[in-house]
Parts: sequence; structure tokens; C-alpha cells
Amino acid sequence: MNIIARHITVDMYKCKNSCFDDMYALQTTIKSMLMESNLEILSSTSQMMPDEHIAIVLLFNEGHITVHAFPELQYVSADAFLCEENAAPEQVFSSIKKLFKPEKTKTTILKRGDFGKNTDMKPKTKTKVAPLRRIHNTGSKVIKMLAKSKEDNKNE
Repeated sequence: MNIIARHITVDMYKCKNSCFDDMYALQTTIKSMLMESNLEILSSTSQMMPDEHIAIVLLFNEGHITVHAFPELQYVSADAFLCEENAAPEQVFSSIKKLFKPEKTKTTILKRGDFGKNTDMKPKTKTKVAPLRRIHNTGSKVIKMLAKSKEDNKNE
């Protein structure tokens, strides 16, 4: 399988840190953390959204990171897309988790891209499930065949 990127999504619940209060300070802190991870930031922006949550987007050569912080809910959702086969996005998020101090996290890691034989992106494995009616019909055919075979054996 050809992997061109690794993608991680993180949901952080009941965040204890009050770093939500200042959008620009939060953006600066996250930028500093990424620089410590040797990621060169090309661009970053932050925006207070209409529903009062903070959205931060950071773009770098290796991919991007987005962070959505909902202060009233003490909830943060974030993702990182790193365009390297051997990237370790979970290491990038370890410091971000420490920043928000969540009580509970949910993390999903995805391997992105597969340009091998199955370029049509169909699943590599298929599961076939027969409808119950079909199984019932097959069972009744088997019973009829057995009955006929038994009858043929009597006639011989």
C-alpha cells in the first residue's frame, strides 16, 4: 500500500485550561509548540466564529493543523494532516493535549492514499450477505433433492 500521508483527529473533552480566553495567545502558543516539533509554518490564521468558537488553521510544508476550541463547552476538536509516509502526528498532538488538559480524549489515526492496483478506490475485501429468503429457498431445494434421492434409491 502506498501511504502518502497520515491524518489524526483528536476530540478533547472537559478541557481544564483557561487558554480559550485569548484567541491570539492561543494561536501563538500552538505555533510555538509546532516550531518545537521542527515544523516550518508557512501561514496561520485564527477566527472567532459566529457561534463563539475559535478556529485556528496552520499550514506548513508537511501538511496542516486545524484547531476548533469551544470555550463554553470546554471542548476542542483538532486534526493534523502530515504529508509523509512515516509521519507521527500523534507526537505533534501530545503537547497540544498538555496545553488543553482534557479529562478525556478520542483519537483517530488514518493512513491516507493508496495508489496501488486498486486505484478505483474500491474496498480490497468484499463481504457477501445473502438475503434470508435466498437461504430459505436454497434450504428447501436441498430438502427436495434429498427427498428425490431417497425416492430414487427406493425404486432401484
